[in-house]
Amino acid sequence: MTGAWGKCYDPTGARHGIPTYPWRLAPDGYATRRQLRAQGLRPGGQPVAAQAMRINRRTGTPRVAYLYREDLALPVRPMTSRKWGALALAMLARQTCPTCRLDVGYCIPRSLGMCVLCAYPTYPVSVSDQGGQP
Repeated sequence: MTGAWGKCYDPTGARHGIPTYPWRLAPDGYATRRQLRAQGLRPGGQPVAAQAMRINRRTGTPRVAYLYREDLALPVRPMTSRKWGALALAMLARQTCPTCRLDVGYCIPRSLGMCVLCAYPTYPVSVSDQGGQP
């Protein structure tokens, strides 16, 4: 083992503290958070069991993805009506312009702090830009 692959292969955890495998070469039974979520699972409070590592070719810095054991993962908690309601209110708050108090139908850009029409009131808007008939 030489080069970047050798730096990323440490199945005993002697060098990195936890078992480390090269990117995409982790043994079966380990998954990232996203992979668990795709299976309808969550880590469920278990500690990180291993990591997948790759070395960035340009900078030489390591990139790490934490791996969890699939056999200890728990099912994802279902969304309740209260959670759906809270999510809907949060999205409404993100889409409501603080200046004109209108629901603009998109998330307000944090860089502007208001809807685009309030941020650029003198910008010429034609009927075709608004989606109407010319």
